[in-house]
Amino acid sequence: MDFDQRILDRVASRTVLITGGAGGIGAAAAKVFNEHGANVVLADIPAVKDQAQNVLASLPHPRKAAYIPVDILNWKQMNDLFQRTVEAFGDIHIVVANAAIMESTETLSMENMDNEGNLRESEEAFRVIDVNLKGTLNSISPPLSFPPDLASGANYCLPALRLGMHYVMSSSSKNDTKQLPAIILVASTSGYFGDTGVAAYVASKHGVIGLLRASQTAAQKYGIAVKAIAPFFTPTQITTGLTEKWKAAGLETNTPEMVARAIVRSSVDDTKSGACTLISGRFQQELEFTRNNGMPQWLGEDLSQFMKRAFTFLKDIGGFALPKGLPGRNA
Repeated sequence: MDFDQRILDRVASRTVLITGGAGGIGAAAAKVFNEHGANVVLADIPAVKDQAQNVLASLPHPRKAAYIPVDILNWKQMNDLFQRTVEAFGDIHIVVANAAIMESTETLSMENMDNEGNLRESEEAFRVIDVNLKGTLNSISPPLSFPPDLASGANYCLPALRLGMHYVMSSSSKNDTKQLPAIILVASTSGYFGDTGVAAYVASKHGVIGLLRASQTAAQKYGIAVKAIAPFFTPTQITTGLTEKWKAAGLETNTPEMVARAIVRSSVDDTKSGACTLISGRFQQELEFTRNNGMPQWLGEDLSQFMKRAFTFLKDIGGFALPKGLPGRNA
């Protein structure tokens, strides 16, 4: 994929909210957005307040930036985050769902036993999946602006995704560039491959790619671009234990700045919604459309045609008929 770097100037005067914005890829993205004239909100946990303040101080236009502490798993805090961003800058045009963690012990290890010889529950793995997947879903769900009758927080949690899409679309309609509002999901090559062995992280990032694919019907309906970035190895706090060995092996590596620029480009370029760009050093390739085009070779022409007909049918009837009664159960 080749990009004209001048498109980065399209972010001028737009407002960007970045989860996990106090360090690594999130902080690098904040700097690139801000240096090209965007308002930036760093959303991150309270424990990294000092780190976030240092990022703000390093920005070219610190007056066009803010840090808002938040736990992305806390629904009320997430609603407050989006509301405070709208109060500070008027609208939100771009959301970067970047916050993520990785397990520190092997999720599938058989050695984590209690005193009675029973396997312990993998609480850390559940936390990884919650932050990386549920946190991403929360990041794209809250309303991005609030009409007066909802300013008090009255019962809007259930239709929040619909409201979020509606108000980010409203933000775009007031922008002279007519640039589509964008939601960028920071996935990973672990969303496509599983060879790294970190089971919870891999599962969560596969889930992020699932969200990318599942969100496209709503994105098209409401005029929003939902895209993703899939970085390969990038030296950050998550990967500190591997960085030196990776470099010693002579393998291509990213920098947070490389990934940041790809995020910014993706948020304003003309690539269709649903795209996912793999970033690995000098290699940058779109994955989702390439995958779709390769279906006949993967599945065989006959099965590929059947699947195409089946999904067209589902789209035409408005998707799966949702089960009645309890979630996930037929009644």
